[in-house]
Amino acid sequence: MASLPPGECCARAVLHEGTPAGQPVKVGAYEGYLAVPEASKARSDNAAILYLPDIFSLSQNAKLIADQYAAAGYLTLIVDVMNGDALPIDFNPEGFDFPKFLAGGSSGNNPHTPEAVDAVVQAGIKYLTEEKGAKKLGSVGYCFGAKYVARAFPAIHCGYMAHPSWVSEEELKAFKAPLSIAAAEDDFIFPTELRHKSEEILKTTGQPWQMSVYSGVQHGFATRADLSVKAAKWAKEQAFFQAVAWFNAWL
Repeated sequence: MASLPPGECCARAVLHEGTPAGQPVKVGAYEGYLAVPEASKARSDNAAILYLPDIFSLSQNAKLIADQYAAAGYLTLIVDVMNGDALPIDFNPEGFDFPKFLAGGSSGNNPHTPEAVDAVVQAGIKYLTEEKGAKKLGSVGYCFGAKYVARAFPAIHCGYMAHPSWVSEEELKAFKAPLSIAAAEDDFIFPTELRHKSEEILKTTGQPWQMSVYSGVQHGFATRADLSVKAAKWAKEQAFFQAVAWFNAWL
């Protein structure tokens, strides 16, 4: 899957309106956000969702989406995959050194490498299973976070990725659980040839899989779309329904 460097589309974002209904939590050494379903709507089998966000991490937009998963019956935890070093929603990528940022973070000693992010993800898994009693875990990964859905197997029993970034072929092959992917028609990080390569890989896993491509949208549409644009609003909403339907069926 994608190994191209991030660019302008990684930072194109619109802040969504609303008041998050969840609560901030400590997830081991990391920050998190917990969205709790109403008792009457909660899954009776103790299924929960680990939300692995994009480079904006615990953003307003991410919290609102987590609240939507809770409204659909899933206890949902966002973990701060950027470890306090998220980029602002109005970030301007011009001239920004992404490789340097990923290697060391803004300070130079807060890396956002697989080894560093894996530790955050494992803390989230531990929090949901040990502190919240989750028996089955689904995981959603948006952009940057998608790679870590794959890397979290076998603790994750069902996955969903939206406009994934930098998931290696080896990581995708190793994810032996049901997986759904929402892709943008226009996405130079996850372009057509990589979508097709991913489909070929998913055919070999022996697991249920789904690939949905949304027209008229770009990378980031599932979390940062301009909701004043009809096609973008429709695609964002449908990508969320895609995820919920997937977990309802396979988690």
